[in-house]
Amino acid sequence: MTATIRGTIRGMARRANPAFATGAVAIPLAALLYAVTVASVGRHIYVHVMAGVLWTGIDLFMALVLGPVIGGLAVETRASVFQRFTPKMTFLMPSLATVTIAGGITLALRLGVFPNADPWLALLTAATLVPVVLLIGWQFDAFRDPRWLAAFGIVAVGSGAGLALTLPSFAMTSTPILATLAIITVLSVLGFGVLLPGEVRMYREMTSENPDSDVISRIGMRNAKLSGVQGVFQLAIIAVMVYLRWGSL
Repeated sequence: MTATIRGTIRGMARRANPAFATGAVAIPLAALLYAVTVASVGRHIYVHVMAGVLWTGIDLFMALVLGPVIGGLAVETRASVFQRFTPKMTFLMPSLATVTIAGGITLALRLGVFPNADPWLALLTAATLVPVVLLIGWQFDAFRDPRWLAAFGIVAVGSGAGLALTLPSFAMTSTPILATLAIITVLSVLGFGVLLPGEVRMYREMTSENPDSDVISRIGMRNAKLSGVQGVFQLAIIAVMVYLRWGSL
């Protein structure tokens, strides 16, 4: 299984351009590491906001501009566009999502605006990881695969242990933070449980002996539409962040 994953990543990186794939992952993660270790609060905010702007902007561009344009093309042409476009998105978007979410959570902790964080973070982890792994199993028809069962078991046990350890100290957090956590859960499940596996499925179809343009086109258009859903939730979380910062003014 590990070899298959490594082979898939290497293959997609070659299609995306190795330099682009490396930079799309390394630069955002390096920025996140800098933000949570030695950066000032102001620079931490900058990293979080810039990653969020890029993530939201690309999603909205996909849904409002690129999706309708590609949707008007013939199936073969549409599939050809996705074959060139998808590998780059596979590396860029998860990196931006990770930096935005992790940067935002660590920033909230740093600023002291996330009361009673531990049980809520454990709940967020469980509410994200369990549906993501289930959706991956569904998309790849892997529910009977021992490798998927092992992965699901680790996630279920680990999430359950985190909840068991932190729930005794459970207390309510603030309403804006609660709304933010709910939106983060939706974004994470959509991004890592639907969009990213869809891109892997497209890659596998692209590299099969007889690529099916209909399959590539269908998954690509679904992902473009779901990018719009992501964009709406991202705008919602921006509204919550503005309220959290200036709502009492």
